[in-house]
Amino acid sequence: MKRIGLLVVLLLLTLGLAAPGAKAATVIKLATLVPDGSVWDKALKEMGSDWKERTDGRVTLRIYPGGVAGDEPDVVRKMRIGQIHAASLTVTGLSEIEPAFKVFTIPLFYDSYDELLFVLEAMEPYLAAKLQERGFVFLHWGHAGWVHLFSKNPIRQVADLKQQKLFVWAGQDEMVQWWKRRDFKPVALAATDIMTGLQTGMIEVLPTTPLAALNLQWFRQTPYMNELGLAPLIGATVVTEKAWKKISAEDQKVLLAVAQQTEEQLEKGIPQQDREAVEAMAKRGLEVVPVTDDTEWRESAAEFADTMREAIVPAEAFDRALAERARFRENRADKVSP
Repeated sequence: MKRIGLLVVLLLLTLGLAAPGAKAATVIKLATLVPDGSVWDKALKEMGSDWKERTDGRVTLRIYPGGVAGDEPDVVRKMRIGQIHAASLTVTGLSEIEPAFKVFTIPLFYDSYDELLFVLEAMEPYLAAKLQERGFVFLHWGHAGWVHLFSKNPIRQVADLKQQKLFVWAGQDEMVQWWKRRDFKPVALAATDIMTGLQTGMIEVLPTTPLAALNLQWFRQTPYMNELGLAPLIGATVVTEKAWKKISAEDQKVLLAVAQQTEEQLEKGIPQQDREAVEAMAKRGLEVVPVTDDTEWRESAAEFADTMREAIVPAEAFDRALAERARFRENRADKVSP
């Protein structure tokens, strides 16, 4: 009888463990190029910790930082086949999913963080809907600072830029041809090959942010930084719709709320850390190069913007961003450029 009683207890325990309500934790595998230990990596890890805590362990985040899962086009491909569920991507990776994100690559299109944030907020529903059409869910924006030209030789005017080999992300064939048609010297490389490219002289100019240049030590190969902030480096964290649907509606709300907190954290911290990065690099030999003529750069940028519409940036996205920027400028007080 004791034996039968023990079997009954074991059977009941087994049935209890197999009950519909006792689901295993959902593990979200997230890949990113952000360096391990960087401000962005720490923010993602904090987000993952909060996800686990606030869902009572039902959702956990496993992060693959520093490009260990490959360059951004590789990561997007792995998301599509289910090897990776989520990613924190720059505009380059986001554009692999939805070309409308290229609207954030237009040189000198945005004058300030305030202007950028206004356009981002206004366009978020549109861009999130575009992502959803392609099977992805938008979680939050990521800010990485303002892109400057880091170079082996000083760049004071547009002509100086044309004399040096310019890094362009691998896979962006249309951008390579676009630069070539304007007499520049683009060289396409994977982001994971940037340091090698700089060390071997394959590339001589790297458009990147001070924070990235410092964190990844690229500035040691590019001792000059043009003072002009060309464009914001925007990113976003996205998850595949297939993985998202495995999470309950209640937990989805929790994850989105935490993701929003991550966005706000990065939004507040990055501009200051960008400035501090310039100061830190300057102490180690970086020279900030003033432009000879600001007007020349802005006129060139305006011409570039006109030619990028449709050729690089989808017309609908371009026109929306232009309209939102105009709306901001109509109502703004004086803003300070980065």
